[in-house]
Amino acid sequence: MTIVSTSTSAFFERSRNDMKNLRTQAENYQSQMSSGLKFDRSSDNPVAASRLRNLSRQEALSGIDKTNASRANADLSLADSTMSDMSDALMQVQDLATQAANSTLTDDQRASIGTQLDQVFSNLLALANARDSNGHALFGGASAGDAYSLDSAGNAVYVGTASTDSLPLGDGQSVTRSMTGPEFLSFTNSSGNQTDLLAVVKGLADALKGGTDPTGAASAALTDLKTGLDTLTTGQTVVGTRLAWIDVVDDRRTNLSELRSTEESDIGGADPATTIANLQETMTVLEAAQSTFGKLASLSLFNAIS
Repeated sequence: MTIVSTSTSAFFERSRNDMKNLRTQAENYQSQMSSGLKFDRSSDNPVAASRLRNLSRQEALSGIDKTNASRANADLSLADSTMSDMSDALMQVQDLATQAANSTLTDDQRASIGTQLDQVFSNLLALANARDSNGHALFGGASAGDAYSLDSAGNAVYVGTASTDSLPLGDGQSVTRSMTGPEFLSFTNSSGNQTDLLAVVKGLADALKGGTDPTGAASAALTDLKTGLDTLTTGQTVVGTRLAWIDVVDDRRTNLSELRSTEESDIGGADPATTIANLQETMTVLEAAQSTFGKLASLSLFNAIS
């Protein structure tokens, strides 16, 4: 009788444990359907949880890199647009210099052209002091103020820093967010001296308004303007190349983000169809177990020995 009693007790205990495990399993599947995750706690799958945390960190860092790329793109786009405006203004200067080089013009006519060049110079100075997306000098390097200021004689003098800071784009890649003024405005003139486009325009304006040889100054300015415009065009090419590089890095970042998302889904994501099928199967087994347990528990033998 003791053996039978023990067997009966074991039967009930085993049945309770089996049904408890099935209920727990069903609850887990229901939780997966609600959260979309295969597991709720790291302890459920430590290896997978560790990988998911690593993927999450990589995605967070990617977000920072994306912000840096957006700022660099904005600053370089501003630089490209501003350089284009400068190029347009300098082509206007070329046209005015060509007119001034005509020997048939009177001194008053050349002086009038010089006055027009004063206005172009002011416009160029304003463009050289354009602001970036943070309100700092776009072409002043790391300077927060203006890139150029006027000295006592009205000449434009660069007051920014020697270089522009770079922004990290991820995976060890970075991009310089702009250019300094001297990098695309300064060049060696026809006399072999270092100058810049602002000085050329200012010098031509002064010469046409009262210089000793305004016609010669206009002719010399045409040569220097061509060289200076070539330098400016090279600067625009550099800016365009950097913008293209940002696009390449952005595409790669997007692809990596999609791969991380896919891996996260594979590791921690619960497939809805599979989860529903598993839940239905578990519930069916649980119902069958409960039904079988009820029938066995009601047998006369168990009633007799209970």
